[in-house]
Amino acid sequence: MSPAGSRIREIPYNYTSFSDREIVIRLLGEPMWTRVEELRSQRRTGRSARMLFEVLGDLWVVQRNPFIQDDLLENRDRRVSLVNALRHRLDQVFQRADDNEKARELGEAVRVAVAKLEVWLEDQKSLRQRLVRRLARVTKRTNIRFDGHARVAHVTDATDWRVEYPFVVVTADTERQLAAIVAACIESGLTIIPRGGGTGYTGGAVPLHARSAVINTEKLDALGHVESRFLPGVEGEVATLRAEAGVITQRVTERAEQAGLVFAVDPTSQDACTIGGNVAMNAGGKKAVLWGTTLDNLVSWRMVTPDAGWLEVERLEHNRGKIHEVDTARFRVSRFQADGTTPDGEPKVLEISAREFRKPGLGKDVTNKFLGGLPGIQKEGCDGLITSAEFILHKKPACVRTVCLEFFGSLKDAVPAIVETKTLLDGDADVACAGMEHLDERYVCAVGYTTKAPRAEIPKMVLLVDVVGDDEDAVAKAASAVTRIAGARGGEGFVAASSEARQRFWADRGRTAAIAAHTNAFKINEDVVIPLERLADYSDGIERINIEQSIQNKLRMLDAVEDYLRGEMPQLRLPGSERTSSTLDDNIIDGKKRLAREMLDVVRQRWQGWLENLDESASAILADGAECTPSPGPQDTLLDVLQRRDLRVSYRQSMERPLKEV
Repeated sequence: MSPAGSRIREIPYNYTSFSDREIVIRLLGEPMWTRVEELRSQRRTGRSARMLFEVLGDLWVVQRNPFIQDDLLENRDRRVSLVNALRHRLDQVFQRADDNEKARELGEAVRVAVAKLEVWLEDQKSLRQRLVRRLARVTKRTNIRFDGHARVAHVTDATDWRVEYPFVVVTADTERQLAAIVAACIESGLTIIPRGGGTGYTGGAVPLHARSAVINTEKLDALGHVESRFLPGVEGEVATLRAEAGVITQRVTERAEQAGLVFAVDPTSQDACTIGGNVAMNAGGKKAVLWGTTLDNLVSWRMVTPDAGWLEVERLEHNRGKIHEVDTARFRVSRFQADGTTPDGEPKVLEISAREFRKPGLGKDVTNKFLGGLPGIQKEGCDGLITSAEFILHKKPACVRTVCLEFFGSLKDAVPAIVETKTLLDGDADVACAGMEHLDERYVCAVGYTTKAPRAEIPKMVLLVDVVGDDEDAVAKAASAVTRIAGARGGEGFVAASSEARQRFWADRGRTAAIAAHTNAFKINEDVVIPLERLADYSDGIERINIEQSIQNKLRMLDAVEDYLRGEMPQLRLPGSERTSSTLDDNIIDGKKRLAREMLDVVRQRWQGWLENLDESASAILADGAECTPSPGPQDTLLDVLQRRDLRVSYRQSMERPLKEV
């Protein structure tokens, strides 16, 4: 397969990210793409190829456009007309194929694909009818959505990763309906995808199979009142709050605040994410530094299992703090039949060691999805569908100060301030760190952060810290001490005392949409947990990878330019021009091409040398430092000055502009 051929887009109506090669392989199989490549060089007029690609384009647009599918399924005459038109076009292709066996083989494969489309459309219609009859027994017909709007809205989540459109989108009016909906989907042979707010960045709500049912829990929005009650094995009453899976996380936070309490789960997307997703992902947030993640704050949760049964998990002897602070955590797991109330066997008690939940020195072990067999939590919806949960609430501190630290120097100097701040607050018995968020330079740029310090440059790192306590003077003193940490490392600190000012400090943290706009690409994340004392090394390592990849990409650009300069360069001849080039013209062009290649060699050697000597002294590599502003210090490595942007690897400045002058 030629690289050029794999990039050609000849199939019409393709407004997706799929290349022609990917479409042909999905519709016809990989051997047929080989036939397409082989036949490309044998074209005479190209008319047969265009007709064949038009057929493939029609097949593809029907598969990838739910609105066209709706139209075809509702109108039998249009289905028949489409299939007949495709077959008529294929007949013309066969008439022009003569004795070309490869062309006939390719055409036959497309004919089979057309037949499959005809059968598929009929199957879709009948399957929809059967599923509606089955689901209508347990939920309203208006909750069963096959329309294009519903399917397009549920094809992806915050990742913008699109694989397959769901076959159906189902919502439930009540928590009790979910088990019956799951049972109906299982009987119909559908893959089940639980979905809440669709804010996840791990692709957990993305359908990977065409026969998928997305069960949307957003209608399950019942939120209880704050209750003080006795928990199993816990002395004294504990404030709790119950929420169904579709409740927006911010609503729970607000309900707790109305009672003068704190709800500890606050992921960045709390204005849109839901409680079911928080449990399934074991969500954290800035408050996790004091009160832990979702798991640490759960009293109990209910879920529907993959066999359409009910399961309830209840924490025993809750320590009202982080779960790893006890040697063993105990949970009671109770199963119920389809009605949700009749017990199905005796409850079981799980005893799980703290080592199962946390790695030493880390607040969360993202590598351990099993968590000692504990159902639901951190499973991303793979072992069941969360329907509701009950959480403990915490006493609200009397005094709060939000500190914003801005760092402008080297990351090596800035990142240790995180450890120093945490150590300072942990060592003060009168205060605590109730929230901490680290914003790196790329995030700061993406959200359009407004620098608080009187400087023209943007910070290399921003650290937001909530300092809390019951003594006003102690909290104010600790906040001032935190700002001095920034000052000692070339940064500046600012303290917000009022609620409005503190909200403004934290506002940039929640602007995840700005990140999506900045990257302009689909994004799949998995959490990475780094020990605080190694965060500087981690940041350095990531920046080194970014710089190495950037230089390598620019070196490949230089190779591509050189290949072009060594070629025919047909752009130098105007199409249809009868004027023949003279020897003088050719000599001038050859001289310019030779000069351009010499310039390329100089730039390539310079950049390749930088790539191979990132850890060497910047002063030695850059000679007199003329290319670096300001000049590098005696201890600076080449990587240091590249990280600070004192030295830039710019294709436009070093190569594009000089080439245009030539």
